[in-house]
Amino acid sequence: MLDSLTESRVDHDKPRHEGITYIIDKFQGFDSENFEIISPFIDMVKIYGAYPLLISEEHLIKRIDFYHKNNVLVSTGSTLTEYAIRENMFVQFVEESKIAGFDVIEISENNIHLSLEEKKKIIKIMESHGLRHQWKIGKKDPRRQLTLDETIKRINEALEISQEKIILEANLGFNVGIYDEKGDIKWNLLSAITSKISPNNIIFETPLEIQQAVLIAEFGQRVNLGEVKLENVVSIESQRRGFLSKASFSITPVKKGPEGSPATKFIYYIIRNKHPVEQSELIYMTNLPRRTVQASIEELRNQGLIIEKNSLDDTRKKVYNLVKDEWI
Repeated sequence: MLDSLTESRVDHDKPRHEGITYIIDKFQGFDSENFEIISPFIDMVKIYGAYPLLISEEHLIKRIDFYHKNNVLVSTGSTLTEYAIRENMFVQFVEESKIAGFDVIEISENNIHLSLEEKKKIIKIMESHGLRHQWKIGKKDPRRQLTLDETIKRINEALEISQEKIILEANLGFNVGIYDEKGDIKWNLLSAITSKISPNNIIFETPLEIQQAVLIAEFGQRVNLGEVKLENVVSIESQRRGFLSKASFSITPVKKGPEGSPATKFIYYIIRNKHPVEQSELIYMTNLPRRTVQASIEELRNQGLIIEKNSLDDTRKKVYNLVKDEWI
């Protein structure tokens, strides 16, 4: 219906590599006929927490088989994986996950710590059983959040040993990861992360509808969203295709801006309106001392608002772009 009014998906057919929608299954009831209708918009489902242990193997296999018939991949939750590792039953857990029909095992370090060698060993075990894996980065407890540097370090480590996208932890969507106590995005933190890690490599957990709307507005239809409730799937797909949702009208248009001295804000204004731009150009246009310009550039880079690259005309020179231009 009215196909010409609907934007085409970048990755229309599954398995998709961009614009992934990753739902969560807490054994809520749903209409199987309706699920079949919207299943083309769902890439993966995670069976929540320790739920797979609470039902019979027969019912678990039946549920996973239903998702497979609708071309939806099925993942364990990281809580169950951590439990198996702590109890020294990881190999058995992988074997039984394969038998049950799981496609992906989600792994986190919420309550455990794994060395790089331990992580490599875990990957080999999963791959030997034909299972994919995804690392979740972050802590569920608001009191134990990772620093920016630690977050970047763990993401890079996961991407170094794995070809899979990583998941950014959000728990319930409040005061965890990139979200503040109200569930709003910490824009400087998000910008700082995505200035160093391509959003293409991240699945953002978005338990709240407003978070889904904001990230689609910021990154476009290719953004990967996880921890999605089934009832939000159609709304997400509509927004990916260019239509606004009710949550879209709650987005604050002024999201982020530079912090610091007037010189820092002035430098940002110039880069925003004239980029890419070299440091020498900034000095000439602002008439500021070189040291002031350099300090402002460093401050803007630390805030995740600009990115430094080699000039295509002269590799000895550096040019500066807005981070947004480097996203997706």
